Amino acid sequence: MRCPTCGTRAAWHASSHRPFCSLTCRLIDLGVWLDECYRIPGKEADPGDVP
Repeated sequence: MRCPTCGTRAAWHASSHRPFCSLTCRLIDLGVWLDECYRIPGKEADPGDVP
């Protein structure tokens, strides 16, 4: 399998950080989540819909 962060090939059973190859790649991905860089596209919110 390939690490989703760096693309390095890593054995699935040998890594305790799967699907990542290392703790570093795991923490990089966590940082992307915490910075809210992963987005799901959707329609724009209407300013009149704010409660």
